[in-house]
Amino acid sequence: MVDPDCLFCKIVKGEVPAEIVREGERTVAFRDINPQAPTHVLVIPREHHADAAAAAATDSGLLDAVVREAHEVAKAEGVADTGYRTVFNTGAGAGQTVFHLHAHVLGGRGLSWPPG
Repeated sequence: MVDPDCLFCKIVKGEVPAEIVREGERTVAFRDINPQAPTHVLVIPREHHADAAAAAATDSGLLDAVVREAHEVAKAEGVADTGYRTVFNTGAGAGQTVFHLHAHVLGGRGLSWPPG
């Protein structure tokens, strides 16, 4: 499942450049172009799903794969032991700007609560 107009689908296909940090069978991880922390990596599935809710409704296990990969990114980036945040924005009101499921992996600085 691919959306030909989706920026992240184009990154998966290699049509748009990105700083890839990890690739798995089901996922691709790359640096955010507007980082909000010293570590800010996006983990996306290779298949197109508009958001986390859509993926959960149609593909059992995909969110597990994304979260597992987010942890592998955190380990590789050296933030797993000190703490990191995994964020799924779902919908424009929550700040989602690219409508392809993606997890933000943020770390390397103190992350206050509540976010936003």
